[in-house]
Parts: sequence; structure tokens; C-alpha cells
Amino acid sequence: MIKLTRALLLAAAAAATFAPALVAQAQELKIGYVNSERLLREAAPAKAAQTRLEGEFGKREKDLADQGARLKAAAEKLEKDGPTLAESERMRRQRELVEQDRDLQRKRREFQEDLAQRKNEELQGVIERANRVIRQVAEQEKYDVILQEAIYAGARVDITEKIIKALNSAPAGR
Repeated sequence: MIKLTRALLLAAAAAATFAPALVAQAQELKIGYVNSERLLREAAPAKAAQTRLEGEFGKREKDLADQGARLKAAAEKLEKDGPTLAESERMRRQRELVEQDRDLQRKRREFQEDLAQRKNEELQGVIERANRVIRQVAEQEKYDVILQEAIYAGARVDITEKIIKALNSAPAGR
């Protein structure tokens, strides 16, 4: 029993000796958090990328919408005129509508694929720039770690606004 008590007292003394050092070391750790979603929503380079995409794909999207509206109008006209048309004429128009619909669906798929690819390219460029800025801030302000995903991050460690400002003021080529 005396040996157990002595061991407990030695362990408690050792913990009391090292605990302040561990706490001091933990307090020196500088952690930052960046909300990636907010960064990609609010930073000027992300907004510029979105504007470029809209400019690049806006006309195609409008053309597809117009083609869809024309196809719908033609289908409604066929439905309305169908009973009065000759069988051969009605069948010819139905085949044309099916072919036009197939063409429109193909163009929509191509549009979606092209848009997705360009979005990924633009997003990758913004992410690379943001990561460079995050590294610069980390080095300049001596952060030990900066997290981009967290279940919870308090306002004290959230440096998203600082990164957005730095990213907005950084030259585009950097």
C-alpha cells in the first residue's frame, strides 16, 4: 500500500512539474481556419471566374433555351394541327420533332460537359491562387497550421476575411 501511495505521489509530482510546460507549449501553437466555401463565393478572383464563365457560355445557353422553346412550339402546333393533317405529313413532322429533340438533347449534354470542364479549370486556378496567399499569410504571421475544413472553428481562429482581402489585393498573375 505504501509503494502504491509513493508511486501515485511521484506521478502527481511529475505531472505538476510538466503540466505548465505542456500548457505553455499548447498556448504557443498558432492555428488558423479558412472557410473555403466562403472564399470561393466572396473573393474577387472567384467572382471574376464566374463572370468569365457566364460570358463564355451565356450565348450558348440562350441558344439552347431558344431551340428548346422552338421545339416545344412546333410540338404544340403538331398536336393542334395533327387531326387535320394527312397521315404521311403527320408522321413526317413527328420524325422531324424526334430528330430535333435528339439533336437538342445532344447539344445540352455537350454544353453541360463543356461548362463543367471550364468550371473545374477556373476553380482550380482560384484554388491555386488562394493556396499561395494562404501560405504567404501563414509564413508572414507565423501560423503553425491553417485548416480549410473543420466541423467547428471559432471566430478567434477564423482568418477567412484576412485571406479574402489578401487574395483580392494580390495581382492576378501571382
